[in-house]
Amino acid sequence: MRKRSELQTTIEYVAARLVLSFLGLLPRRLSTSLGCVVGRFTYHASRRLRSTGERNLLLAFPKIEKDERDRILRGCFVNLGRQLGEFSHFSKLTPAILSEIADTDGLDDFRETFQTAQAKGCGVILVTAHLGAWELSSFGFSALGYPLSFPVRRIDNPRIEKLVEGIRTRFGNRSIDKRGGLRSMMKVLKAGGTLGLLMDINMLPREGIFVDFFGVPASTTFTVAQLALRTGATVIPVFVPWDHRRRRYVLSHHPPVSIAETGNEEEDIRQLTALLTQVIEDQVRRYPDQWLWIHKRWRTRPSGEPDLYERRALVSAERNPHSVEVESL
Repeated sequence: MRKRSELQTTIEYVAARLVLSFLGLLPRRLSTSLGCVVGRFTYHASRRLRSTGERNLLLAFPKIEKDERDRILRGCFVNLGRQLGEFSHFSKLTPAILSEIADTDGLDDFRETFQTAQAKGCGVILVTAHLGAWELSSFGFSALGYPLSFPVRRIDNPRIEKLVEGIRTRFGNRSIDKRGGLRSMMKVLKAGGTLGLLMDINMLPREGIFVDFFGVPASTTFTVAQLALRTGATVIPVFVPWDHRRRRYVLSHHPPVSIAETGNEEEDIRQLTALLTQVIEDQVRRYPDQWLWIHKRWRTRPSGEPDLYERRALVSAERNPHSVEVESL
């Protein structure tokens, strides 16, 4: 059994290494173009992922035509493929190359915002979402001189984990194991450091609170708000969408997000979480074909509500796309 596990580990690692090495040897534009082709192929080949994406788009955009929802979903797969091509070149990326592939027009403004936040001595939280080139957000900012720490779920294959970790931390980033990571994240902020956090994935009931996302209650991490309120850290949303017209990424940031604290921590956490979720929703509405629609964002439901992804729910949604209500079993 142990030998089989080692064999599987090796095969997976070699396959991943070959793909990244092959794409990495090609010119970047060719790598990303091939990645987009892979994305289009996966769109047609994976009925299960398409089904999840179609359901999510019905929940988020019930009033738009099906053809438009299909276009957005195809774009989601293409965006993932593009990221594969980009990631294969991260080991060769330099600040000079970054300036060639991404617009950093707002970098001076970001520096000012970031330095003002750092001067408080309470740490900075950069919040982003699975939109555009989210891997480039942490990697890109570290390449520009702003390394950060971020929580990750370790990849089951330790050799692939080591490979990916080496690329992600090349410019001084540091990963934190999600298991027991809250204490480590608190230490980073109390030391005046920077955290990078994604907050647009579905959370288990014990890990999240419900706030509206596209008008539908979604179980959302409260960690960002909890950390910010307990440490005084400044929260700055950052995104790296792909600009189709300019054929470049755009390193962008929003003004710091904060609330007027009431002294009721539970309510303050909910309010800040909802506000940050709205910022993310606004970005998804602006770049709908670049968000991770194939993730079951609304999987966890409030007590008593049925599963929105159960087969009967999908059939009901197709018949009545203007309603998020589903039949219970």
